[in-house]
Amino acid sequence: MQVKIQPSLRMGTILLLFLLTSEGACAEFFIKKVILIIQPRNEVQRSTNVSLICQAEVSRTAGSHLNYKYIFYKDYQPLNTDQTNAMDSLYSIPDARVGHSGRYKCAVVIEEKKRESNTEYLTVKGLLAPVLTVDKLRLTEGDDVTAVCTAEGETGFLMFFFRDGHEELYRKETNSQKVELKLLLDKGTVNMFCYYSINLGSTAETSNNSNVISIDIEELGIKPNITVIPSTYVTEGDNITFSCSVNMTPQRNTELILSHGRTTLSSNMIHEDYAMLAKANDSGEYECISSLGGVHKSSSLNITVKEIFSIPFLSIHPAEVFEGEYFAITCQIRSLASRIQREDIKYSIFRDKTLVINDNGYNGTAGKATNGKYVCKAEANRIIKESSMLLLGAKVLVSKPEITVDGPVIVDKPFWIRCHSENGSLPIIYSLKSNNFILNRTEVSHFQEEARFLTMISIPSDISRYLCEAENNGQVSIKMSERLHVTVIVPVGKPLLTVLPVPENIEEGNDVTLICGIPKGSPPISFRFYGSNHTAIHTTTVQSNSSSFVLSTVKRKNSGNYYCEAFNMADMSSRSDIVKVEVSLAMWKKALIAVFCMLLVALLVLFIVMRYKAKRVEVNNKESVWSERPPDEADQDSLQSPNEGDIEYTEVVHPQPVDPTQIPLRKGTETVYSELQTSQGTPENINHVSSILSIRMTF
Repeated sequence: MQVKIQPSLRMGTILLLFLLTSEGACAEFFIKKVILIIQPRNEVQRSTNVSLICQAEVSRTAGSHLNYKYIFYKDYQPLNTDQTNAMDSLYSIPDARVGHSGRYKCAVVIEEKKRESNTEYLTVKGLLAPVLTVDKLRLTEGDDVTAVCTAEGETGFLMFFFRDGHEELYRKETNSQKVELKLLLDKGTVNMFCYYSINLGSTAETSNNSNVISIDIEELGIKPNITVIPSTYVTEGDNITFSCSVNMTPQRNTELILSHGRTTLSSNMIHEDYAMLAKANDSGEYECISSLGGVHKSSSLNITVKEIFSIPFLSIHPAEVFEGEYFAITCQIRSLASRIQREDIKYSIFRDKTLVINDNGYNGTAGKATNGKYVCKAEANRIIKESSMLLLGAKVLVSKPEITVDGPVIVDKPFWIRCHSENGSLPIIYSLKSNNFILNRTEVSHFQEEARFLTMISIPSDISRYLCEAENNGQVSIKMSERLHVTVIVPVGKPLLTVLPVPENIEEGNDVTLICGIPKGSPPISFRFYGSNHTAIHTTTVQSNSSSFVLSTVKRKNSGNYYCEAFNMADMSSRSDIVKVEVSLAMWKKALIAVFCMLLVALLVLFIVMRYKAKRVEVNNKESVWSERPPDEADQDSLQSPNEGDIEYTEVVHPQPVDPTQIPLRKGTETVYSELQTSQGTPENINHVSSILSIRMTF
């Protein structure tokens, strides 16, 4: 019989299996704390077995399985890592040494969560005294000895010291427990010992001293003897001979050297002596040095050499000489030994290493040919001495100075005058003069300096009064410049603005000329014209003291205040007074306005006349008045014209009675107009007039 599993049951089974297999992966946990324990205690003696135990206190779900990763640290550096499912881990330090001292801690890592313990300090006490050994106890000077210092079982970085009493022979740092070296010892007996120290961070532990080993060193008999002939006190010109010797059979590698100060005189003193002619600067210590392998021995003596004559002294008179002047050079000896006379000394004077004269004196005329570096040499008894170098440079007389100015010269403004001579030895004294009167004086002592004088003039002609005087060798060297000739700028005076035609007679359509003139000022002069609202309308630069500008066909809008400004290179502008310009109407416009006014008056008069005539025929609106004209000649004429009719209007004004019981609707009088018309026909029909009464009443 086959059992058929429903799909829903199958899915539940798979889910249950998944949960059972992934229980550890989905377990929830929390690392509460981590503890590091040092056993047996935090401070132990060397050779103790020390255990570091890292314990983790973890909160987790029941039945879960966790993997722990333990990391041990020493001095914050990883020391060991352990993977386990236990809740603690052990790290052992067997046979602990001082080098194991330090700060320890541990950390627990579960999946991606990590927690560290507190830091514990482990102290290991007790350093073992080192052991010193050497390969030989007796040796000859120059031989080396091999010494070994061992700190058995110690770990870490150790610093080893080798000493001979208070004298340190050597030191070396290593991470090994022993150090070996070769030492070259150079004295009779050496009492050698060693010790070591280990650095524990803020502190250092030092061991006890090792055993002491005495080493005997046999000195080499190579100390040299030095002698001099004739003696250690000699005079310049004497021959002296040095000898160096060693009281032993010369070996193959033995060297014997003679030196004076830092100068090696001979390196072959074993086979020959060293001879020299004594000079004054040869006084001092002479040393004989013998060398065999790495061993050096020396002997010395002092030599005193007396001068046979002093170093010659060179002088020039006068100390300062100008070109064309005479000078004298003298070479002198101030002291000499009794064994020679002054006549025994031979002199030579050189210029730029070229012989000038074989004598102790030289005269000449200063100039370019005699300029140079002079040296005097004196010789006696095979000794030649040379004087110090003396530079002769004939001074150059000052040349005629040039007088110039810095920048523009403006009347009533300060300016600088500069004096300069192209040639002439320093120092040079410059004087600024006005005609024959000295205004100021200055001395130029360096090439970068210059003579400058600040002054000012009031009128342009004063500029030619200035002169410059230069001297560098008293009155005989005085040179005078030419008079100063430069362009003097006169600032512009106050401008005057002239308007043509006169401002009162300017009409529309006229051309107006603005003329701006100044009483003084150096050209070129710039003029600027301004119109109303202080707007510049024209600018020009001319060589004269006036300029003009034309306003063509002016209009009423050209009316306003006008002025001008003038300025030149003095950078000082001046403004004129304001001129008011009023532009009036043109003549034809004035005539047109007059005609228009006359026509307007005529029309007004005509209107008044017609109005007056119309009012004469008005009649009252309440009655009709027939007016019969007597037959006169005028009527006769009118009757004779059957085609013409006359109508007259008569205005009759009646005062209106006032009824106090009624409120009047309109005040004033009422006007009644009556129309009278004469009929056409003969005079007999005059009385037959048809009338039409028109009544206009206003209530």
